[in-house]
Amino acid sequence: MYRLLKLFLFMLITGSLSVSAQAAEIGPDVLARNVTNDVLRIVRQDKDIASGNTAKVNALVEQKILPLFDFKHMTQLAVAKHWPRATAEQQESLTNQFRAMLVRTYASSLTSVADYKIEFKPFRSSPGDSDVTVSTEVSKPGAPPIPIDYRLEKTDNNGWKVFDVVVDNVSLVTVYRNSFNSEVRRGGVDGLIAALERRNNRP
Repeated sequence: MYRLLKLFLFMLITGSLSVSAQAAEIGPDVLARNVTNDVLRIVRQDKDIASGNTAKVNALVEQKILPLFDFKHMTQLAVAKHWPRATAEQQESLTNQFRAMLVRTYASSLTSVADYKIEFKPFRSSPGDSDVTVSTEVSKPGAPPIPIDYRLEKTDNNGWKVFDVVVDNVSLVTVYRNSFNSEVRRGGVDGLIAALERRNNRP
């Protein structure tokens, strides 16, 4: 499962979307294309990032990645039926730990982005849609292409944000939901929080 999650989170980097309020009127497909090209350019040109410079990698993640996703919504979807049963404090802890886990995982994969080619598929949506899918195909020499779908929602104040990624018909949120359900069955919501904390504290 860990390798699959690494793949998911690597694809989150390559599909980064700008969601600032100033860019809210730009279509999500245009945002995806523009920011993907920007991230690829930075990684390919910055030798420090290519060599794994931790400070620069983390800075790029902070600048380009963290503002782009609705971590609370993603956590809520992943925790599923257990979310309403959690206290406000537990929900905050779950969101923070889930966010930290995603950041650690895709920061460690950032230097691999330069090897991949991203092709955007024709975008289809209707006026007024607030939940859309941006479809891409990711490939590298010697490997078959992988279809990647990004699910986005338009928020009231922050434009478009990613709340799920589907890699080869497998949902990131669903993968985590299965794992989280197992942890909750074993130790309740606090058990899930503790499991995420242990994972995030590993070197």
